[in-house]
Amino acid sequence: MNNFDWMQLLNPEFYITMSVGGVKIGLWIVLFIVFAETGLFAGFFLPGDSLLFLSGIYSRDLIESFSFIKSDLVNVTLLSTLIATAGILGNMLGYWFGSKSGYYLYKKQDSFWFKKKYLIQSKDFFERFGGKAIIFARFLPIVRTFAPIVAGIVTMDKKKFMFYNIVSSFLWSFALIFSGHYLYGMFLDKFQIDLKHHIEKIVIGIILISTLPVLLKMIKKSPSKNQE
Repeated sequence: MNNFDWMQLLNPEFYITMSVGGVKIGLWIVLFIVFAETGLFAGFFLPGDSLLFLSGIYSRDLIESFSFIKSDLVNVTLLSTLIATAGILGNMLGYWFGSKSGYYLYKKQDSFWFKKKYLIQSKDFFERFGGKAIIFARFLPIVRTFAPIVAGIVTMDKKKFMFYNIVSSFLWSFALIFSGHYLYGMFLDKFQIDLKHHIEKIVIGIILISTLPVLLKMIKKSPSKNQE
């Protein structure tokens, strides 16, 4: 523990390669983070898109418990399905929490774990796109944490919510995990580039790509404020 660097908590690779007593627990940590980020309003600060992309790169390590499965495609599909399931369960918890005590959040004071502005931004996003916001939110940091809570607050039809919840979870997990896995193989085979040696650049790139829509929205709104 003396060599522990707190900055590691910001690195998704730290969670994926985590082990206790020589036993790798990366898969369980990844599943918990996905569940927490999409189901607990305090999970907005956890890595999401970059974690899934890196999970694709480290898929063989994460899924080694199922080493008896020889098919590479089946292994990646299994990993994606497990993570999608964690996302579905997380959203269900968020919806339940929003339906039971969501309005309390509007009165809650800001803290390190909770920012009211994120809840308001997610509500605006949800009102703009309706049920499809559940799908769009999966690919947007922060918004994906609060979208299911807002869905619960506005009492969105449960069957409709579950449809978008399942579709969005599978799209999100399969797109990012398969991209990470097969891009890793392609770069290694064709260009002899090991993406594991460029994790920091990959994480920064994914963060920039995933937050770009939010930044553009903020820039678009700023001129109108200045004119006022």
